[in-house]
Amino acid sequence: MTRGHVAFVDDEAELCAAVADWLETSGFTVETWTDPLRALEEIDLARTDAVITDLRMPGLTGDALLAALRAREPDLPVVLMSAHADIPLAVAAMRDGAHDFIEKPCGAEYLAAVTQRAVEWRLLRRELVQLRAPQSQRRVVEQRLIGRSPQVAHLRDMALRLADVPVDVLLQGEPGTGREDFARLVHDLSPRARRPFVALDCAAIPEAALEAELFGQERGGNPPTARQGRFEFANGGAIFLSEVEALSPALQARLARFLQDRTFTRMGDNVSRPVDVRLVAATSLDLSALLERGQFRRDLYFRLTTAEVHLPSLAERTEDIPLLYAHYLMEAARRFRRPEPTPGPVDLETLAARSWPGNLSQLQAVAERHVLGLRAGNAPAAEREMDAGLPLAQKVAEFEASLIIEALAQAGGSSAGAAERLGLPRRTLNEKIARYGLRER
Repeated sequence: MTRGHVAFVDDEAELCAAVADWLETSGFTVETWTDPLRALEEIDLARTDAVITDLRMPGLTGDALLAALRAREPDLPVVLMSAHADIPLAVAAMRDGAHDFIEKPCGAEYLAAVTQRAVEWRLLRRELVQLRAPQSQRRVVEQRLIGRSPQVAHLRDMALRLADVPVDVLLQGEPGTGREDFARLVHDLSPRARRPFVALDCAAIPEAALEAELFGQERGGNPPTARQGRFEFANGGAIFLSEVEALSPALQARLARFLQDRTFTRMGDNVSRPVDVRLVAATSLDLSALLERGQFRRDLYFRLTTAEVHLPSLAERTEDIPLLYAHYLMEAARRFRRPEPTPGPVDLETLAARSWPGNLSQLQAVAERHVLGLRAGNAPAAEREMDAGLPLAQKVAEFEASLIIEALAQAGGSSAGAAERLGLPRRTLNEKIARYGLRER
C-alpha cells in the first residue's frame, strides 16, 4: 500500500529521476515534471497528497506554482526546494503558505521524512473535515474543560475560536489552573494537530542553557555536531512556553525577532532557518505591569497579546469542584488500580470551603490522596482497613507517591519546583514520577 501520492517538479531531469527512485523506495507513489507549466495543468489535486517543487525554474517559479496550486486547493501541502542563496525567497514563500522547505543538496532519508510529514498533514486535513464539525468539536471541548461555570463556558468558546485562527496566544493565570492543558486542547483542535506540541518551562532551565534549548546549537569539532532546538523540533506544530516572564532580556529580544519573521539561527551558526510554529505563552504575572517597570520588552508584549486568555483560579469557579473532583477520582482510581471512592456531601462541602492556592493541580492531588487512602487522618474506615492489609513495600510506595503528588501541586505542576521542595535531584524525581504513573501538571 502506498504511503501517499507525491508530485515532484524540477527542471533537472536527472534530479527528477533520482527523487522518484528515493521516494518510491520509501513507499510513495511519485509523478515528476520538468516543466512547471505542464505540472500546473496536469497535477491531479484530488489524488495528490503533497507537491515538492524547486524554487528557481524557467517558465514558472516555485513560489508562483505554490500560489497557483494553493488558489485551487488551499489544503494541499507544497514543499519548496532551494539552494542556499535562495533561502530569503524560501522564507518569503513560507510566509505565503509553503508547507516546508528543503535546502539543496539533501539526503534521501531527510527528503522522505519531510515528504512523510507533508503527506500526514494532508491526510489529517481530510480527516478533520468530519472531526471538526461543530458538534464534534464542542463534544471534545466539553470532555476536556470540565465544569458548568460561566468561566468554563467562556474558555470553551475561546478554545473553539482560537483553534481555527493562526495567531500566537498568551495565557494568563495562576500555576495549576490548567494552562498547558488549555494550550494542548487548542492545538489538538487546530489544523496542526498531527504535528508536535512541545512544552517548556522557562523558569525551570538555567539561563545559560535556555537559549540552546529553544534555538539549538552548532558545535565545532571533527566532525561538527548540531543540536536541534525546541522551535525547530516543533516545526509545523506548536510550542508552549510557561512562565515566559522568566526569559532574560536577551532571550526576550531573540523571541521578539523570531515572532516577527519566523526565522532563527542556532547558537554558533549564522544560517537563518525558517520554521512554522505557533507559540502559546503562559504567565502568572501581569505582563503590563512588568512592561511599565521596564522588566518586559514592549515589542514582545504586543506580539504576544494579540490573543489573550485568562485562566480562572479554582476559587473563581468553586461551583465546578464537584464535577472536577469526581473526574479526578475516576482518573486516579484507574491509574492506581484502586476502587473509585464516592465523595459524600461533607466531603464536597469541605472541598468548597478551601482556598485552593494550587488550583486544579491541588484538587487533583487531593483526589489522588483520597484514592490512595492518604487523606491526612480523615480517611473512611473502609479505606483504612484496606490499607492495613497492604504489604509494607506498597505502603511505603504509596506514601512516597502521595508526597510527590503534594509537592507537584504546591509547585504548580513543575517537576523542578517539586524536586527542590523534596530535596531530590530532578532526574530522580522524574524517574519516580514515571514509576508511579504520575504526571507533571
